Amino acid sequence: MKIIFILLLILIAGCTTEGYVVKEYVIYEENQEPVVCFTPENDCGRLLEDYIRNSSNVKCAFYDLDLDYLIESLKNADVVLENESSNALMHNKFCILDNEIVVTGSMNPTNNGVYKNNNNMIIIHSKYLAKNYLEEFNELKKCIYGKGDETKYNKIYLNDKLIRNYFCPEDNCKEKIINELENAKQSIYFLTFSFTDEDIADELIYQSRKIPVKGVMEQRRINMQYNKYKYLRYYNISVIPDSNPAIMHHKVFIIDEKTVILGSFNPTGAANTKNDENILIIDDERIAKEFIEEFENLFL
Repeated sequence: MKIIFILLLILIAGCTTEGYVVKEYVIYEENQEPVVCFTPENDCGRLLEDYIRNSSNVKCAFYDLDLDYLIESLKNADVVLENESSNALMHNKFCILDNEIVVTGSMNPTNNGVYKNNNNMIIIHSKYLAKNYLEEFNELKKCIYGKGDETKYNKIYLNDKLIRNYFCPEDNCKEKIINELENAKQSIYFLTFSFTDEDIADELIYQSRKIPVKGVMEQRRINMQYNKYKYLRYYNISVIPDSNPAIMHHKVFIIDEKTVILGSFNPTGAANTKNDENILIIDDERIAKEFIEEFENLFL
């Protein structure tokens, strides 16, 4: 595995005694290609179990967990679960394996999450991405929900494909998503479980005047207060309710058929300002193609 990192230093007079502050790290790594899994068509729970059983150091943060076989495989792991007494939801669904593999996405490892609901899971081999998630995990262990340090290694080139990593609310995930939508040139497709954020909705409406914008939203939530389904349709966005009798649980944007935004983040106010969430922005046409296929399976 080849790892190179570049530390960018920006001169800001008077900011430190040396006159320098660290602006950002840009990391270059070579490793295995990421693996994408979708439920319920694939048994992503068993895939996760295999990775966990083949790892000696396992740390996971789950909003929900009830798969018996996964609970058994996690008996020697360090696991953080949602604390209902907290004012903010710990809404993550991620694992760090042997300090070099990250598993994340929208999938809660539950019977419904794996065998009924539409979800995504991605497995990424990256030492520095694992460092980001490990730092977040350590905050969660201390019950630091909905706040914390900004992500250190937020730009990682894995096999020359850019992965950006952010945690909410400290990294302002909403702003990062809107920035990506603003730069769309060809198309935007989205799959969302819950969608109440007006700023993101307005950006989709603006972009729809120039490029195709299509979406699928969870049927059970389209008539809820503040949901943007009717708002988007009023402005002629091609958005439909899902047809899964269970739940369409994705939180995904696919931009220009090459960039995918995924993670635990629903486009809602609570996700951006209150809950503890994570997102990845991945510039990789191969991964985007897999998510486009999932979108096409649901946009019926």
